[in-house]
Formats: sequence, C-alpha cells, structure tokens
Amino acid sequence: MQRIWYSAVLLVGSLLVSTGATGQEVSAYRSVDRSTVRAPAFMRIYGPASPPHGFVRFCEKRPEECSGDGGPENRFYASSDRLSELDAINRLINQAIAPATDLEVYGVKEHWTLPSTRGDCEDYALLKRRMLIARGWPVSSLLLTVVRDEKGDGHAVLTARTLQGDFILDNKFEDIRLWTRAPYEFVMRQSYLNPQVWVALDARHTPVSTALSGVQNRR
Repeated sequence: MQRIWYSAVLLVGSLLVSTGATGQEVSAYRSVDRSTVRAPAFMRIYGPASPPHGFVRFCEKRPEECSGDGGPENRFYASSDRLSELDAINRLINQAIAPATDLEVYGVKEHWTLPSTRGDCEDYALLKRRMLIARGWPVSSLLLTVVRDEKGDGHAVLTARTLQGDFILDNKFEDIRLWTRAPYEFVMRQSYLNPQVWVALDARHTPVSTALSGVQNRR
C-alpha cells in the first residue's frame, strides 16, 4: 500500500512540475464563476448517517487517513490561489488516474483506497483529499461526500468546505463547482468536527439507510 501511495505522489508531482502548476502559478479558478455564488452556498446538515462500509474498512487499514489534525473548525478562507489549487488538483488527479471499477481492479464490488494508476469515484476523492492536506488544507475543510448522480446511482465526490461556499471536486468534471451547480442529489458526507463521523444531507434519510451502488452502508 505504501508503494502504491508513493507511486501516486510521484505521478501527480511530475504532473505539477510539467504543467508549472503551483499554488501561486495555476492560471485557473477559471471554471468558478463568482457571479453564480448564491445562497445556499453551504450544505445543510439534517442529522447522523451511517458511514459507507468501504470507508470504515479503509479507516481500519489506514487510520492516519481518517484522523483529525487539530485544526480550526471554522470554515476555511480560500484565496484565489487556494481555489486555483483546488481546480489544479482536481484536473491533475482526473488525468493521472484511469477510471476503473473495484471489481476490475481488485475483484471485489467495493474497495476504498488511495489509487496508483486506476480507481473509481471514491478513490479519486481520497487521493485529492490526501494531496490537498499535504499542501496545507485543513482536514475539516475536505469532506468525502456521497451523492446520487444524474442516473440515480451512488457516487462519491470530495467537498471543499470554504467561506466562499461548498465546492465539489469530481472525477466526472474537470472544473470545480459549487455544490448547487452539480447535477446530483446530496445524501451524506463526513462531519467537519470528526472525519470518522458522517452526517445526512437529505432530510428524507435521517439517519441514512438507503443502499447506494458502490457506496453501500455498512450492514
């Protein structure tokens, strides 16, 4: 697992160097239209939710990836450079990792991990989260999130919780976007108070009990 993680770091690092993409040098936040930032910019929490069982297993194997950092609980102020950094990491990981199901890669229906060359939605989100934490983003601002996509299937994305709004990093889209601009039904996400706790984002499922393809609840 360590070898896989280091391979991913080297791959993404080489992409950052080759594109000249650093926190100061990234040209975009090009995809975020400030004129569209309207209420509700922030997700509403409706109560507790059961964590996806793949996430629970991941934390059992990699507890260091599921612990808090003792950082601030307040929303993170994301400067233009920081928002550009979100955009750059989203694009780079989407380019670096080829899409593949857990069944194709690991022979099981669900396996959350830090990918090296191939992975599915939650693997993209985990790697983006890891890379952003390494670049100084607080744990409380990077929240794994489960949604139903435009087809009604389970899907995982990464939410960046900032003063400017809740932004989505998604392997289906190259640009980052406010959560209200994503074509999804938001179901649950990590709590910013404790990364091992999950909360419901849908008032109809409190606590969440609906099984989602690829991100089923633990039974």
